[in-house]
Order: sequence, then C-alpha cells, then structure tokens
Amino acid sequence: MKLAIASNNKHKLTEIKGILGGCFDELLSIKDLGLDIEIDETGTTLLENALIKARTIRDMTGMVALADDTGLMVDALGGEPGVYSARYAGEEHDDQKNNEKLLKNLADVPDEKRTAHFATVIAVCFPDGTELTCEGRVEGKITYAPSGTTGFGYDPLFYCFDMGKVFAEGSLEEKNAVSHRGRALRKMLEILKENHHLLK
Repeated sequence: MKLAIASNNKHKLTEIKGILGGCFDELLSIKDLGLDIEIDETGTTLLENALIKARTIRDMTGMVALADDTGLMVDALGGEPGVYSARYAGEEHDDQKNNEKLLKNLADVPDEKRTAHFATVIAVCFPDGTELTCEGRVEGKITYAPSGTTGFGYDPLFYCFDMGKVFAEGSLEEKNAVSHRGRALRKMLEILKENHHLLK
C-alpha cells in the first residue's frame, strides 16, 4: 500500500519516511504524485488544517493520505503564532522574518515568561473514510537571539528542555528523538499498528 504525503518539505519527508516507512510499500510527496497544488489552510486549529490537507490529497489521488500541521505556541503571546506559524510575518515560510517578528514581540518579556511549546497534529485519511489523528508536543522556551546551524523554521530560537539546547544546535537525530513531529509520528505508528487491517 502506498502513502501520499501532503507535503514537499524535504525535512518533513525524511522524518516521516524514517518513522512510518515500514508501514507502507512506498511514500510519495505531492511532487512525486505529479500534483501542482497549493492547499488553502483555512482551519482555525492544527487538527482542522491537517484534516483539510489529508482529505484533499486523498480525494485527488484515491490513496491513503497523510498530512500534518505544526505550530509554535508562545505563552506570553497568548499562544501565538500558533496555527499561523509558517506565515507569522505575512509571507509563507520566510523563516528569518518570522523569527525577527517573534523576537520583536517578545522584546520586553523576561526569561521566565518566555515559555513555549511546539505541537504537531497528524492526520491519516483512508479512501474508505476512516480518519486517524494524533498530536505530539515538546516544551521549551524562546531565546533572545538565534543560534545553531541545523533545522529550519523557529529551530534557532526554540530552547528545548529535553535536549538542553536550541533545536538548531542539535543533530537531526537528536531533534527527531524529542521533537513534536517525531513524537506525533511515533504515536501514529502505534495507531497504524493497532489498525493494521486498514493497511491491507
């Protein structure tokens, strides 16, 4: 059975294949499927957006489809940027501008109030209408300046309590071991194993 992944993000695809690769014969990105599509993420929650993307790809391909939506929730900002994390500064996926806006908005916030968490919701939608969802999260805080050279997005600013350093200072393996997406994917792996009859 093949899995259609509602993404072309190389970092994401590597992580998904690393954890769920054994459940499917082949994992295919939007590009692999020959689709040229931008899915409007009109949901107000991570779960709604993950389902919108997975359902769209499932309906277009007739395949089992997986999508995720990830957000950074900063306590001092009332949960911002949240569902708008990728387009926090206006333009989609401009990591530098997003990070600059986050630091600006936290300029007067003291260290002990800079707590935050990353959350990832994963949705897997089957052609028969079955939908499986789960969430993974990791706790940390926002630093005062970017550091590190690995990762993407808010990784240079997110100090992960479990790692004892900023995400962008760790290796991909270190990050995957504790990350929100890694945790969500491992949960989904267990859910798929419990529902193995769906994979035949």
